[in-house]
Amino acid sequence: MTDRSYPERPYLAVSAAIIRDGHVLIVRRARSPAEGLYTLPGGVVEAGETLHDALCREVREETGLTIEPVAQAGEREVIARDAAGRVSRHFVILAFVARWVAGEPKLNAELAEARWLRPAEIKGLRTTEGLAEIVANAFEHMEGGE
Repeated sequence: MTDRSYPERPYLAVSAAIIRDGHVLIVRRARSPAEGLYTLPGGVVEAGETLHDALCREVREETGLTIEPVAQAGEREVIARDAAGRVSRHFVILAFVARWVAGEPKLNAELAEARWLRPAEIKGLRTTEGLAEIVANAFEHMEGGE
């Protein structure tokens, strides 16, 4: 992974709310950014990748799971500034809902934990901003037959 501190431009990233039997896969980050927080698996889109290809690759690299992207479930923009007010990190994250296809979570070095949770079980966890809303949107897409 390259150092993405003090970027000249925002980085485009994707994340996946992976749905399986009424549960969503929530992961806890093992390092910054978001170290110790629960979030969705994902990462930066590489040049030449479609959003869905990047989503499938990132999920496979982080968790070993095979998924099928369904629809976009939300977006987040993460902008961090240092004490002098300079932008130290900037990510635009497109969150997708995806169906679990195969595999069991096998974490890479970026993740400390993975848990299949019902949406209500996310309350009380230290999460990235907007996680509960994205998960709720993801379940609405799945229930809508998409």
